[in-house]
Amino acid sequence: MKFKKIYIEITNSCNFNCSFCFQTGRAKAFMSPDDFRTICQKVKPFTSYIYLHVLGEPLLHPHFEEILQIAAENELNVNITTNGSLIARKQNVLLRNTIRQINISLHDAEENITTENLESYLNEIFQYAKLAANQTYVNLRLWNSGETTSNDFNQHCIEEIRQHFPEANTNLSESTKEKGIKLADHIFLQTAPRFEWPDGGEDRSPENRTCYALRDQIAILAEGTVVPCCLDADGNINLGNVFEQDLEEILQSARAQKIRNGFINHRITEEFCKSCGFYI
Repeated sequence: MKFKKIYIEITNSCNFNCSFCFQTGRAKAFMSPDDFRTICQKVKPFTSYIYLHVLGEPLLHPHFEEILQIAAENELNVNITTNGSLIARKQNVLLRNTIRQINISLHDAEENITTENLESYLNEIFQYAKLAANQTYVNLRLWNSGETTSNDFNQHCIEEIRQHFPEANTNLSESTKEKGIKLADHIFLQTAPRFEWPDGGEDRSPENRTCYALRDQIAILAEGTVVPCCLDADGNINLGNVFEQDLEEILQSARAQKIRNGFINHRITEEFCKSCGFYI
């Protein structure tokens, strides 16, 4: 079984407090470099691409550069999702290590960066993007379209983007989550509506649907819990622990196979999945 990507949550701790983010009941944790090395060795047979994210701000990790070096040693392509607030502080680390793709969630700044600091925040991100673009794909994300309270914030960001990337498409407000609007070589803007995290409560999905979970992706939480996808941020569908079992054993378990085969046949087998609005 091969996956397009495997999410590895190196920390579930974050320096932002976004109202729309999932509030986990798990203890805050930073994965040790040794544990990360163990996970890299275990996922290598199953993927070439890892994403350092589920919850948390990966650039906050005290051993972030060592994490990147361990991934490189294991020939794993690294993708990062960040709120961008530590970009300037970690710029040299990011530039001297191999990063395949970095997703910068500009929408996180709306509730966490003051108006007087917003221009500086954006300038630091744009500067990094231009420096990194020769070796890294950079996606600038505004994933809050349709939120009327975000209109002014989004418009301000788009105007700043136009000034820094004058050759970009003039229509920067269209919804472009899948491909993004090209701003410059290897730099893109993605706009999309805000999504709701599954919480095991309200049903948001039809039962006859499919999903990328256990087909294109799995996720490994900071304490080693393996879950079917990157949206199971509380480990509700606990398939096993990668520090206690072989990954192959976890993926071949009856529960994992039932979930996977269910999605192949457009059928939900877990009650928790019904509360997820992200389906294909």
